[in-house]
Amino acid sequence: MADTCTCEAAPVLIFPCSGGSNVGQIANQAAVELTKEGVGKLFCLAGIGGHVESFIESSKGNRLVVIDGCPTACARKIFDHVNLPVTDYIVVTGLDIKKAHNFDLERNDIEKVCAEVKRRLQCNL
Repeated sequence: MADTCTCEAAPVLIFPCSGGSNVGQIANQAAVELTKEGVGKLFCLAGIGGHVESFIESSKGNRLVVIDGCPTACARKIFDHVNLPVTDYIVVTGLDIKKAHNFDLERNDIEKVCAEVKRRLQCNL
């Protein structure tokens, strides 16, 4: 028997924090790269936060990956506020990446976040 995932996976929507620090922008850049790689699709966090009904409805039933930059958890709180369940949650600073109020993004930090998202999306065989 092949050692591959045969589960029916829901589409993956990725919602990065995109906050005003390096870790917010690392979250955003990781989401962009994961989208380009076909891992999931970057989706509009502002639309969810703005209670745009079509955005909320089209998110339901999908695998929702939320990437917050720091423990303030702005992105996660948006989902809590609209009662959308987050399936996968990552905090950039939880990956030993230090928050700084600059936009000096380190390539290895972006790769670390991408790798963590991919790890969490793997099927449990």
